[in-house]
Amino acid sequence: MLQGDGPSGPPSKRAYGARPSFDTLSLRSLRLAEGPGRPAGGDDRYSVVSEQLDPVRPLYRSQGGGGGFTRSYTFERRLSTSSAKGPADWLDGGEAPQSRTIRAPAMRTLQRFQSNNRSRLSAGSFGGGGAFLAGMAEHTSRAPSVRSLAESGHRLQEQRAADVYNGHGTLLAQQSGGFDDIDLPSAVKYLIASDPNLQVLGAAYLQHKCYSDGNAKKQARSLQAMPKLVKLFNSPNQEVQRHATGAMRNLIYDNAENKLALVEENGIYELMRTLREPDDELRKNVTGILWNLSSSDNLKDRLARDTLEQLTDLVLVPLSGLGSSGVIQQNPSEAEIFYNSTGFLRNLSSASQQTRQKMRECHGLVDSMIHYVNSSLEVGKSEDKSVENAVCVLRNLSYRLYDEMPPSFLQRLEGHRRNNNSAMTGELVGCFSPQSKKAREHYLNADIVTFTEVSKDPKGMEWLWNPQIVGIYNRLLQRCELNKHTTEAASGALQNITAGDRRWAGVLSRLALEQERILNPVLDRVRTADHHQLRSLTGLIRNLSRHARNKDEMSTKVVSHLIEKLPGSIGDKSLPADVVINIIAVLNNLVVESPMAARDIVYFDGLRKLFYIKKRRDSSDNEKSSRAAASLLGNMWQYTKLHRDFKTKGYRKEDFLSL
Repeated sequence: MLQGDGPSGPPSKRAYGARPSFDTLSLRSLRLAEGPGRPAGGDDRYSVVSEQLDPVRPLYRSQGGGGGFTRSYTFERRLSTSSAKGPADWLDGGEAPQSRTIRAPAMRTLQRFQSNNRSRLSAGSFGGGGAFLAGMAEHTSRAPSVRSLAESGHRLQEQRAADVYNGHGTLLAQQSGGFDDIDLPSAVKYLIASDPNLQVLGAAYLQHKCYSDGNAKKQARSLQAMPKLVKLFNSPNQEVQRHATGAMRNLIYDNAENKLALVEENGIYELMRTLREPDDELRKNVTGILWNLSSSDNLKDRLARDTLEQLTDLVLVPLSGLGSSGVIQQNPSEAEIFYNSTGFLRNLSSASQQTRQKMRECHGLVDSMIHYVNSSLEVGKSEDKSVENAVCVLRNLSYRLYDEMPPSFLQRLEGHRRNNNSAMTGELVGCFSPQSKKAREHYLNADIVTFTEVSKDPKGMEWLWNPQIVGIYNRLLQRCELNKHTTEAASGALQNITAGDRRWAGVLSRLALEQERILNPVLDRVRTADHHQLRSLTGLIRNLSRHARNKDEMSTKVVSHLIEKLPGSIGDKSLPADVVINIIAVLNNLVVESPMAARDIVYFDGLRKLFYIKKRRDSSDNEKSSRAAASLLGNMWQYTKLHRDFKTKGYRKEDFLSL
């Protein structure tokens, strides 16, 4: 349970003292659900909104000439409504920004046969299908590929592998037979043939047939295609490997039963073996399959257990630049492999506490994410999609960080006064930016020792709470102009590490405010943020307002911007209730210690909006907002010097103090 900040300052000692404003935490839930709802066993205080996305179908349009292709994509999506929250009081509610379904991109699965395979192709060896393969080898210089990144608005979606049978018949030009003489039972039988060419044909037909046919996927599973394909993942023939993994991508796409069947056939083990192959096309297939598997909540814990260490060693460390080179050196295929892998981690990190902890403890995983983000910032690539994935992973691993970190780490962060909360608030900022020699001497104590020790040479999960991470998130907020999901994740991560009553949450809050000067970039984002971004941004400001030492200074910067966002009449654009509550909680945190905050609320027409919110009780969410506004207005009445201003605007004592 999060602890709130107690009333402080003269207004809070009156009859209508400030109610505590509990800090909020943010979890970027990337769960792939079949419909709306919260994760099983989820805390009502951290509501999750899921989005149901329809499949994405890659479409190929043929161009004249040498078999080249342009790619177009059709996207359809259906949004669900927000899941209901529990009956918790407005100040008891931690906040989780809107989740977004993340699904893996498609991969190139149909490859041109190598010259040694082409020489072996003949119509006789394949029956009716031989014409297809021979024709393909003859007429294509390079297999068509599906773009690695598909977007619909701001949503990334899972894609199937490319259909080997183009809807326009491009690949089958001048071929009369094609797949006409093959059926599913025959294709599955080809998978266990001794001739690798037959194996390729069987896998290619499955890939084609299961591209968009749900019944074919079900039939293929009933024909035991899954275990046969798994056995081909590590075939000595590279083309067999590529086609087997490509077929599996289509089989498991949007099919939970086939995903489970793949895992039950020891598929994860075989995939990790295949990942060791020095073939980028194959590695793209494997990491794409892993990403698609991670869309199933019931598989996440097992995937984390069986893949994290190998994936980190084989992909994350070398491709993030964390290895010996120290710089990111990725060819286009390696960039896609890394992108798939970070998407996979992004899904896993939204799973259980056990999985989050396993990811935090995985040697090299957090370091790889940090190094990639840092290096990308240094070379001006903050918009990179893998950066987005990496920051979302860091955000998720920061969720409930102080509650879930090992006790030894927490004890170190809490310091020698960890059991005396009243003595440790407001004492640490001076060690970051001392104002005088006397102040520097005053702070040469155990607190400075702790800060210095924590700051130097972070490794692994230590990065998640290291002071340097605040600067990284701040740079993302300032430099990332186009990718709003990256900046939302950065603000959500900051929200997580500044949440709660722990000493270190206060340390990082004051570091963000006084050294990183983070309020300006955050408020810049607030001006243009959509509802999803406002959840994390206002949650962060709420936490900072609690821990800020100089409430007057903060009031002059934030009050006008936040008041502007609040609704004041029926025709105003509505905000999610949790955003409204966050804003009111910020104002409340400031008002209980800053007369300037109360004055600015009056000056910027805040009273009208607060009374409007207070009177609006037509839903459970509005009821919470109403109670929040009533608490804030009660605190504002304690400033007697403002009573004349209140009366000038037509408000009486009863208006402020009534519930």
